[in-house]
Amino acid sequence: MISPLAQIHPGAKLGKHVRVDAFAIIHDQVVLEDEVHIHSGAQIFPDTYIGKGSIIFPGALVGIVSQDLKYKGERAKTEIGSYTTIREYATIHKGTSDRMLTKVGDHCLIMAYTHLGHDCWIGNHVIIANNGSLAGHITVDDYVIIEGVVAAQQFVHIGKHAFIAGASLVRKSVPPYIRVAREPLQFIGVNTIGLGRRGFDTEHIKLIEDVYRIIFVRGHNVSHALEVVEQDIPQSPLRDEILQFIRSQKDGIVRGI
Repeated sequence: MISPLAQIHPGAKLGKHVRVDAFAIIHDQVVLEDEVHIHSGAQIFPDTYIGKGSIIFPGALVGIVSQDLKYKGERAKTEIGSYTTIREYATIHKGTSDRMLTKVGDHCLIMAYTHLGHDCWIGNHVIIANNGSLAGHITVDDYVIIEGVVAAQQFVHIGKHAFIAGASLVRKSVPPYIRVAREPLQFIGVNTIGLGRRGFDTEHIKLIEDVYRIIFVRGHNVSHALEVVEQDIPQSPLRDEILQFIRSQKDGIVRGI
C-alpha cells in the first residue's frame, strides 16, 4: 500500500490500510488516519491531520505555509476531516496566528485547482467546484455548494445550505439557505431544491421564504427588515438563526433583488 518511491518522513504517523502512491511526499508531524489514499505527486506538509478515508489526488498541496506576509512561522495547523476528497492541484494553506488552523470538514469535495487560503474553516458536506478561490479567514458552513470559478474575499462568512452560482465574486457574507448570483452578487431566491433534497419539509421551507421575502424583496434596509421579521414572523429556531447570522456580519451581507 506504500510505494517504495514515496517519501515519508519518520515523524509522520500512518493508520491502517493507508495508501501512498509513487512520488507522493509526506512531511514530518503529519497524521494520516486509516484508509487515507495519497495519490502520486501530492504533498502533505507538516502539522497536518487527515481523517479516515479521505483521498488526496495528484498534485494537491495540503498544509503548505500560507502567502500571508504577516506569517512569522508560528506552528499553526491544517485539518482535513473524514471521507473528504481533495482533487488534483488544489492548494490548502495552513493557518496563521489569527485562528492557528485551516480546516475542512467531513464528506467534502474540493475540486481541481481550488485554493483555500489560510485560516479558512470549511464545514461538513461542502462542495467547492473547479477553480474556486477562497482568500484567508473565510468561514463556510455545512452543506454549502460553491460552483466553479468563484472568488471570495477574505473574512466573509457563507451560511449553511447556501448556493453560490458559478463565476461569482463574493465580497459580502451570504446568509444561510439562499441562492446568490449576478454581479454585484445578490439574492436570487431560497435554495428550495437543495433544502428539499436534505429533508426540509414544506412548512420549514415556506418559513425561510417568508423571512427572506421581508429581508431581500420588499425594499427595506437591512436593519429595518430585521425588525419587521421579528414583528411579523413567529419566533422559531430557524427565524432566530437567520436573524442572528445577519446581525453578526459586521461588514454586511449580499444585496437584495
